[in-house]
Amino acid sequence: MIFNIKIKTVSKAPKYVKNCAELFFCNSNVDFDKIVKSKEVKLNQLQGKNFKNDKSGELFHWTENDPSVFIIKKISMDENINVDFFRNYLSGLIQYFDKHNISNVFINIPEYDAFQKIFDDESYFYQSMVEGLLLGSYNFDVYKADKKKAKTLNVTCISDNLSKFKKSVSKAESVINGVVFTRDLVNEPANTLTPAEYAKRVKSEFKGTEVSVKVFDEKELEKRKMNAILSVGKASTNLPRLIIAHYKPKTKAKKKIVLVGKGVTYDTGGLSIKPTNGMLEMKADMAGSAAVFGIIKSAYLLNYPIEILGIVPAVENAISGNAYKPGDVISTASGKTIEVKDTDAEGRIVLADALEYASAQKPDEIIDFATLTGAVAVALGLFTAGIFTKNERMSKDLLEAGKITYEHTWRLPFWDEYNKLIESKIADVSNLGPRWGGAITAGKFLEHFVEKKIPWTHIDLAGPALSHDLTNYTKDYCTGYGVRLIAKYLEKI
Repeated sequence: MIFNIKIKTVSKAPKYVKNCAELFFCNSNVDFDKIVKSKEVKLNQLQGKNFKNDKSGELFHWTENDPSVFIIKKISMDENINVDFFRNYLSGLIQYFDKHNISNVFINIPEYDAFQKIFDDESYFYQSMVEGLLLGSYNFDVYKADKKKAKTLNVTCISDNLSKFKKSVSKAESVINGVVFTRDLVNEPANTLTPAEYAKRVKSEFKGTEVSVKVFDEKELEKRKMNAILSVGKASTNLPRLIIAHYKPKTKAKKKIVLVGKGVTYDTGGLSIKPTNGMLEMKADMAGSAAVFGIIKSAYLLNYPIEILGIVPAVENAISGNAYKPGDVISTASGKTIEVKDTDAEGRIVLADALEYASAQKPDEIIDFATLTGAVAVALGLFTAGIFTKNERMSKDLLEAGKITYEHTWRLPFWDEYNKLIESKIADVSNLGPRWGGAITAGKFLEHFVEKKIPWTHIDLAGPALSHDLTNYTKDYCTGYGVRLIAKYLEKI
């Protein structure tokens, strides 16, 4: 992390300290004049004029005393202000504070009333600000020789609603702790995060918490006839694992939910080999599984009264004389068979055994997360995940959670007619359909391995799990997509 951020809330501005910045938000030029007058900020005519003429102006005014810099950000309510505005803006400021050696920040929190049309919940209005600070501080410099120790950034939030703001700080910290764990896992290179190492790190992370972890090695997988996982992983010297994390709340659980994540720690494409450019980001092919563990971490930190089982098949899709081949038929733990038409469609194969195991746990619902197809990014772009489900309630709640958290989701068709595209003449199902509707046919493949009576949703996050330029906090590293989304979804339960 760039900063070790320490947040406190007060009702009145305290005395300034050294190396500090003070931040104001204003909705109008009248507010701007009041701020300048009350703080005795000495601006020249051009500074003030330029700020007032700019609908979304931003002013950085350095002084010879403390605070070292006044920052005033204008908010134009007739512009595209959305639920991510404060999160995105504050995450961007973190780089500025680092560059200019600011160690103390005073933030004047704007009144909620002016933003009710955008934020229908006051607590989340505050939470989004805290999330922005924490997300903006993320970096991944584990393998840099000149990595720097995280500095301390003391943030004082001046608010009229202390009790709600303090609760929002605690909630934001719990959620972002899960996001950071997910991001650290996904950004880890594949030569260090092997399936066995992945299992070890998850065990270490949850040691001494309400989360128990067990791991199936290759012998246990054989015993359970999980040949789908074994087939994909057998070409690698790093043998596959099934990682199971189980969170049991201290109080009686309101629901039992199983989260399943694709854990391909590296994907060469197998014998259907990818070109080099296609492999560069494949250390992140386990982003869906990392989201599962991040969600569970946030859930126990938030003390959610929901039993959550996280199931992750961790494999490397490598190449050797022992590799599975196009044309193979694989028998899964469910007894159903898969015709392999492309070894680069491996994620859905390993998920077949994981979803069968998930169904056997008899949960109230199942959600799986996978960087499953490039097709979903072609359809929806890099910052939106595809939702595939027949359950209207789950779809509605996930779409709503996406709007609130700004982790975009969109529901795609999931009609049974698409099953025709993955029929096989020699097995129960083919692992690949034609070019058209590839994200949908991948989801229909998974549906074959889920108990029909269990509400289930498949989330294809191949786009938003990777870095993209939509926001300040998703630019440089894999994003940890899904943790904030599902934390909000579970909150409703």
